[in-house]
Amino acid sequence: MSSVGTAATVAPDRYPTRLTDGEPTPLARVDPVVWGAAPGPVSPAAIEGYDREGFLAVDQLVPAGEAAELLTEAHRLAGAARGRDERWVREPAGDEVRSVFEVHRISERFAALVADDRLAGIARQLLGSDVAIHQSRINLKPGFGGKEFDWHSDFETWHAEDGLPAMRTVSISLALTPNFTYNGPLMIIPGSHRTFIPCLGATPDGHYRASLRRQEVGVPDHDVIARLAEESGIRVLTGAAGSATVFDSNCLHGSNSNISPFPRSNVFVVYNSVENPLAPPFAAPEPRPTFIADRDPVQV
Repeated sequence: MSSVGTAATVAPDRYPTRLTDGEPTPLARVDPVVWGAAPGPVSPAAIEGYDREGFLAVDQLVPAGEAAELLTEAHRLAGAARGRDERWVREPAGDEVRSVFEVHRISERFAALVADDRLAGIARQLLGSDVAIHQSRINLKPGFGGKEFDWHSDFETWHAEDGLPAMRTVSISLALTPNFTYNGPLMIIPGSHRTFIPCLGATPDGHYRASLRRQEVGVPDHDVIARLAEESGIRVLTGAAGSATVFDSNCLHGSNSNISPFPRSNVFVVYNSVENPLAPPFAAPEPRPTFIADRDPVQV
């Protein structure tokens, strides 16, 4: 694995957001969804579905036994919270660990996982290039307490606050526990990846500290979400431990709180094309810390 540098020049802003006045008019996507036709682990039919809907579900990306080992490592990391280390993010209304970031740098087990061709090979095929790790984290939703993630497009945040120029990024959410309909699974609006939804409200200084616990800036207008959901529906992504969802960075997605007794834990890996390095933020006072958006990312 090696490191990849950042953009030397300021990229044009093709997706303006964090508007301070006016109405947030949806914009048509100008980037491809699938960036080439290279061979890889994803079948042509699955690629066609990904291009159309913005995501694909993989029933068993890793065996259940391997998922159980990864869950043990996730619990070890969650229990190793280090004082003021911001990589350990707490729940909005408590001290329970909500997420742990940069897991590929603090765990040999997760470093091996993100470099594994079962995951990275999918990203290379869809993005049409070599890839680097923009972000990695584990998300923990304990039973009776894991809070929601509001509707959002990851690209909107990464563009505004990290300086990601293009939608040439893919996320893989690997289930470490069963994802049921009732324990806060991922929800996606199919086809939403083809429309960029600008958001209202300037980005506050140090916004990441609040947004990682509960995002309030960078959340799309509810009327727009409702219209897209009425047109295309909402897909609830469930599956056994070891299953995965691969989704485009501009998909509108979110998840409910987990009021069931069954925990829901996932590892989340974001692969960015090496041809899409970070520029200065497009709509924030300064870049977010590198544990959230790696400006010297590891190529895998």
